[in-house]
Amino acid sequence: MSTLEEWTDTVCRELGIEDAVDRAEMVTAVLDLARDVAHGVARPAAPLTTFLLGVAVGRSANPAATAEMAGQVSRLAEGWGP
Repeated sequence: MSTLEEWTDTVCRELGIEDAVDRAEMVTAVLDLARDVAHGVARPAAPLTTFLLGVAVGRSANPAATAEMAGQVSRLAEGWGP
């Protein structure tokens, strides 16, 4: 198990959400989103955007929407700029 997988599992247990998320899908979606925002908008926007994604997924009460919402915001970041 990688450090990232171990950390993710530990945090999910600590927050009591281990059954609420598909960790493999979530990790890929969130890391891809952070990369796209960091490169397309600004580096400091990456952690803020991933937090906002978490709020949006939580409000939707549909953790399966993580990848879809992350893709939506990644596309937004790709077209960002003057």
